[in-house]
Amino acid sequence: MQVKLFEVRDRATLIPCFGVLLGRDGDEPMPVAEKFLLRRAGFGYSGAHVLFGRLEGGECQYDAYGWGGDHGRTIAQAHRYVSEHWDELESGAVVDVEHVLGETAEAKRTEREGS
Repeated sequence: MQVKLFEVRDRATLIPCFGVLLGRDGDEPMPVAEKFLLRRAGFGYSGAHVLFGRLEGGECQYDAYGWGGDHGRTIAQAHRYVSEHWDELESGAVVDVEHVLGETAEAKRTEREGS
């Protein structure tokens, strides 16, 4: 299992989020207990899934298309992007939803540079 943190950005928005990569063996084999628990939760052995949520708490999802309500755009799109680009992203990366959707030509920079 791998955990990464993300600075999810959108119009006038910064949401600290986390992602947990489930169901993929890395350099070392996944422990039997983890395989068992993932399978019991319905993940099976096919492919990896990213559990995604807000760091300040609340809902988290393994299904990037399962977000609804207030999460419909920003969190859902960030989750899809992180799931598709997991290996390219480092912990702490900025995920700019406006840029991902092609609404801006340049991706936002991290807010931590200004603090």
